[in-house]
Amino acid sequence: MKIFVVGGTGGTGRQLIEQALSEGHFVTALIRNPIKLKFDHPNLKVVKGNILEPASFEHAIKENEVVISALGHKRFFIKTNILSEGTKNIVNAMEKHKMKRFICITSLGVNDSRFKLGLYYTLFVIPVILLFYFLDKEKQERIIQKSSLNWTIVRPGQLTNGKKRTKYRHGPKLGSYILTKMISRADVAHFILKELKSNNYIRRSAAVVY
Repeated sequence: MKIFVVGGTGGTGRQLIEQALSEGHFVTALIRNPIKLKFDHPNLKVVKGNILEPASFEHAIKENEVVISALGHKRFFIKTNILSEGTKNIVNAMEKHKMKRFICITSLGVNDSRFKLGLYYTLFVIPVILLFYFLDKEKQERIIQKSSLNWTIVRPGQLTNGKKRTKYRHGPKLGSYILTKMISRADVAHFILKELKSNNYIRRSAAVVY
C-alpha cells in the first residue's frame, strides 16, 4: 500500500513510518526539515513541504492510496490553528484528487470524548497548558467529520515511549473520567496499520488505551 504520512518527525509519526516500512508498505513522508527524520529506506520517499502550504505537497499526495496524519506541534500557550488549517488543506487536496482513506490522530478528551482523559488532564493539563491546542483539535475533528472522505479519527490516551505490546483496547467509548489512561506511540502506530486492513472504524472515532 502507498501511504502518505504527515507529522513523520514526531514520536508517533516515526513509529508509523518504521512499522509501515517493516510491513512492506511504500511511504511518502511530508516533512518541513528532512534532516530531522534521520531515517533511510528504499521504500521511503521524503517530500520537503509545509502542511500550511498546499502547493508544496499536492503533487506528492495524489500518488498515494491513504493519508495518515500524526500532525502536532508545541505551541501550547498561544492561540493556534495549525492543526485545523493543516487538516483542512489535507482534506481539500484529497477531495480534489478523489482520494478517500484518511486516518488522523487527535486525542482522548476531544469533542464527544471530553473529560475522558482523567481528572488530572480535565482539571489541570487541558485548561491550563493545552487549552488552545485542544480547541484546535476540536476544530480539526469537525473538519474531518464534515468531509466526504472515509475517515477514521484515532484518539489515544496519554502517549508514552513504551514498547509495542500489540495488546490494547480500542473503541468509541473508552477512557476514564478519573484515571489517565496510557498508550505507547508504538501501539498507536500498530493500531492504525491494523485499521488500514480491517476498516472497522470508517467514518468513526476510536479511542486507543491500555
